[in-house]
Amino acid sequence: MTSISSDHECPTKKALICGVSGQDGAYLARLLLGKGYEVHGTARDAQMAGFTNLERLGIKGRTTFHSMAMNDFRSVLQTMAKVQPDEVYNLAGQSSVGLSFDQPVETLESISVGTLNLLEVIRFIGRPVKLYNAGSGECFGNTMGEPADEQTPFHPRSPYAVAKATAYWEVANYREAYKLFACTGILFNHESPLRPERFVTQKIIQAAKRIASGSGERLRLGNISIARDWGYAPEYVEAMWLMLQQERADDYVIATGETNTLEDFIAEVFSCVDLEWHDHVISDPSLLRPSEIMVSRSNPAKALRVLGWKARSGMRDVVHMMVKQ
Repeated sequence: MTSISSDHECPTKKALICGVSGQDGAYLARLLLGKGYEVHGTARDAQMAGFTNLERLGIKGRTTFHSMAMNDFRSVLQTMAKVQPDEVYNLAGQSSVGLSFDQPVETLESISVGTLNLLEVIRFIGRPVKLYNAGSGECFGNTMGEPADEQTPFHPRSPYAVAKATAYWEVANYREAYKLFACTGILFNHESPLRPERFVTQKIIQAAKRIASGSGERLRLGNISIARDWGYAPEYVEAMWLMLQQERADDYVIATGETNTLEDFIAEVFSCVDLEWHDHVISDPSLLRPSEIMVSRSNPAKALRVLGWKARSGMRDVVHMMVKQ
């Protein structure tokens, strides 16, 4: 049981963020700390992890860290028993679509087995823990230009999307079979200055800034005709929190509802540094993926209707915020 101090009318809520060191984990930790939560975060080796994103946000010293291996049931059980959280946010696992083609087994295990262990531990301990699971708009695959909502069938086109689809159905199954409060946020692309450079958005921005400073390099990219729905990560973690404040657990598409091509994104970035992108970008066939979603569209109407959540920043806003950093 969570101890209640006699000096407070309400106990402090405890949150456990699995994958706290990533972009979303850091912004979520900041949001929850601002709401008065006691925030705990996990990493495979908390003593060796740098937690640089939390340092950048100035909250590293306000977060308690634990070493936890998501694919080890005993490790998850020990951490959950120690922390006794009210809310668990599952943001852990291999997070790069491109890397998943090179590391399909690691991707599937870290996402699907990790999610299953969390669900099993919550079922096993029998406490009323609320679970948020990070899903992905990648699960929808090609929808032939139609906006995807919560009823759109999945057609994953990468090992990453296959893993996320597996975790989604695990959550849905445990919610129905064991009445757990477990939900998945089906998040479309969301960016921020905390994105690592292995993600194409940050790769483009950092290259453009270097070129503007006189590096003389050429930016090599794969297919720039693809179209995506890009939002701002700090807004998306607000939706995660809102999902766990509802009376009933459910799944939600979280996105802007606005789709732009990667070429549009590139043009906006280079415009911000007063350069013509055509002069600095080269198409490199070696960077093409084995399979690709050409157009990604979303319909986040349910999130607005039920959660009262709507994206405030579009692709161009996100680009400007990232370039300034």
